[in-house]
Amino acid sequence: MNLMDSTHSNPMSLCSQADSQRTLYPYVTGTSVIGVKYKDGILMAADMGGSYGSTLRYKSVERMKPIGKHSLLGASGEISDFQEILRYLDELILYDNMWDDGNSLGPKEVHSYLTRVMYNRRNKFNPLWNSLVLGGVKNGQKYLGTVSMIGVHFEDNHVATGFGNHLARPILRDEWHEDLSFEDGVKLLEKCMRVLLYRDRSAVNKLQIAKITEEGVTISQPYSLKTFWGFSAFQNPTVGAEGSW
Repeated sequence: MNLMDSTHSNPMSLCSQADSQRTLYPYVTGTSVIGVKYKDGILMAADMGGSYGSTLRYKSVERMKPIGKHSLLGASGEISDFQEILRYLDELILYDNMWDDGNSLGPKEVHSYLTRVMYNRRNKFNPLWNSLVLGGVKNGQKYLGTVSMIGVHFEDNHVATGFGNHLARPILRDEWHEDLSFEDGVKLLEKCMRVLLYRDRSAVNKLQIAKITEEGVTISQPYSLKTFWGFSAFQNPTVGAEGSW
């Protein structure tokens, strides 16, 4: 029996193979996103790099987007999955606006929705390969939370994804305080992004900082940080390391 005969005898065989599609590995990815609460709202920072494997292929990828009237979303991980999440959220916000009842979804509701989406896709063994930071302000209440690709989520005064979870959060624990001004908050985020630029191979020196307050979302133009590469640890990073190359 040839291939055509087997296909005609069982027409569902090819369909079942075509329907079974999974993201087995992320292709184009973005690295850390950092979010902090400050006196008037939420600040968020992310660079604009998109890595194709270990190659820093794209350098103008925006990974922070406003969601509705009260929320701001940042994402690390697979860029195409982030675009899919944005499509889900566009539909959610449109459906909410159709009610025209004077109410609108706040950051807490959007964060709750994202946790359900991520956990649902994880249970289907077809996860959206992202870690998300969701911040916002509604009725004077600041909200900042994160959710991972398997649905693990929490709310805090400062959050980070990717390498930022290991390298930036210790800095935030030491230097963040309740009455952080906008200028001090930007300096703190820049300090964290500079450390990540030094230590994360996927980071690129082109970043954006976004803020959200009761007035709305503002996302800065891309800019670069001043860096110094003359540290002795950078000159010979393996000195004193036994058995190193």
